[in-house]
Amino acid sequence: MTTILQINSAARSQGAQSTLLSNELTEKLQQSNPGARVVVRDLYSDALPHLDDSVLGAFFTPADQRTPEQQAIAARSDALVAELQAADIVVLGAPLYNFGISSQLKTYFDFIARAGVTFKYGPTGPQGLVTGKKVYVVSARGGKYAGTPGDSQTPYLTTFLSFLGMTDVTFIYAEGLNMGADAAAAALAGARDAIAAAAASTASAAA
Repeated sequence: MTTILQINSAARSQGAQSTLLSNELTEKLQQSNPGARVVVRDLYSDALPHLDDSVLGAFFTPADQRTPEQQAIAARSDALVAELQAADIVVLGAPLYNFGISSQLKTYFDFIARAGVTFKYGPTGPQGLVTGKKVYVVSARGGKYAGTPGDSQTPYLTTFLSFLGMTDVTFIYAEGLNMGADAAAAALAGARDAIAAAAASTASAAA
């Protein structure tokens, strides 16, 4: 059975276009994969703590030496990693904030990037341990940045996901959402066309 993991990383609890479009993509992917299981990870409603002494201490303390507090932190990270590893398809809602990702998403990345767990270093360098995933990144943007020097988000996400072993990544953009009604309508229409194409591609691959 196919498992779809949708990760919402907007800093808004309601109305974020990245979340709404991710919902649409997940729904179409589910239709293309009958019986698929959907898991939603909302980083707003289930916020993670930023890296600090307690979090880093939990990650780098041997399991048998952790305090109860450290055990709880490590267990939360382990659960997120297991959830990601169990997914066949990942839908990542990633709005562009100040030329980068949200702090919610950065914190999530900090909780899943675990040496010896999701990546390791060998004689030839780093090796990602989160493999066999199809990833869709849905990025909502007020302006138009794709393919320009202003888009630092796309290369960052590509690099990070690849570092963990996720190299089959498709980006779906909704750009120009704050550039007037016509631009916003065109952005959403273009994103929905890309969503339909992504779902059709997934259906063909599963056939």
